[in-house]
Amino acid sequence: MPTRKTATKKTAAKKSTSRAARSQTGPVPPYGDPIRAAIARGNTREMKTVAASARKWLNDVQAALAQLESALKKK
Repeated sequence: MPTRKTATKKTAAKKSTSRAARSQTGPVPPYGDPIRAAIARGNTREMKTVAASARKWLNDVQAALAQLESALKKK
């Protein structure tokens, strides 16, 4: 009966590295550091993109907070 090949240290390390790389490629939440970094780089297009992203994120959070507060009032 064939046995399953178990992950070795080398393959396990490779998997964790690729997971870390993937998590950094997605959207960045607009907290202070990415905003400050965009300002420091001075790229106007990037700053406008980060600002738009931050505004959208803030609107989404404010809407979710309003729903939360409404649910708390019902309890």
